[in-house]
Amino acid sequence: MQPTTRPSPVSEILAAANAVILGKSTQTRLALCCLLAKGHLLIEDLPGVGKTTLAHTLARLLGFQFSRVQFTSDMLPADILGVSIFDREQSSFRFLPGPVFAQVLLADEINRATPKTQSALLEAMEESQVTTEGETRPLPEPFFVIATQNPSSQIGTFPLPESQLDRFLLRIDLGYPDHDAERSLLESGGRREQLPALAARLGAGEFAPLQRQAAAVHVSPALLDYLQLLIEATRKDTRFVHGLSPRAALSLLAAARAWAFTGGRAMVLPEDVQAVLPAVARHRLRRVSGSHADAEDIACLIRSVPLA
Repeated sequence: MQPTTRPSPVSEILAAANAVILGKSTQTRLALCCLLAKGHLLIEDLPGVGKTTLAHTLARLLGFQFSRVQFTSDMLPADILGVSIFDREQSSFRFLPGPVFAQVLLADEINRATPKTQSALLEAMEESQVTTEGETRPLPEPFFVIATQNPSSQIGTFPLPESQLDRFLLRIDLGYPDHDAERSLLESGGRREQLPALAARLGAGEFAPLQRQAAAVHVSPALLDYLQLLIEATRKDTRFVHGLSPRAALSLLAAARAWAFTGGRAMVLPEDVQAVLPAVARHRLRRVSGSHADAEDIACLIRSVPLA
């Protein structure tokens, strides 16, 4: 009898996630790629399409310590970072950590908070640490922010500044489910009830090796040439106020490596770069008209850079 081989951890995680988030396999894979590439994820879409459920699902499947913050207009930075209180018994101040001290922080509806509160996450996202009351405290390893936001056209939203948008490696949207997926949701009564029963597919310390494997996926000089041509094309395109930065180029490379890795390949292909480019570039490219780039802008960009 032939011995059975266990599916790879990545395929197990994706299969389990797709059983909860129906009909969104590409978005689920992009979300996992973001975490494998050590990046933060922004999910923008209408309320009720599964943004929060996706964040919960990934955290549970990866076995991460999870914290959720519902952002509101009256929230203060201390509500996220923590606050010091006076302990009468010890006659000293004691720091009470905020919800940011978790491996995965779900910043739900982040653009409903004021810019002052939004900016409280900048240091955490960039350096995996927070500084409060003159003391710097490290955050758990690994540390990810998965933020959701509603479309900026909705009432009560504060647009994220460019500096904060750039700290999100990928931005995805979920969109409405297709007919079959929505029918399954209607027949089952939704998928959120499945979350408490989800078991972690990884043990402690097993995610870091996957990150290292993703970062080690081979990139040829020709592939780097192609990636650079795409980056340079954004800087020359008169539709955009400015092109992609060097940090965005590094993000594109890391995301393409993770996409190839989740596809079971040890080498990045141009198709991998094209697959992740919309999620890397759309929130970083602003049109002269003021709006961010859309899917057609990125498709035109890809068509403008021929493969050698």
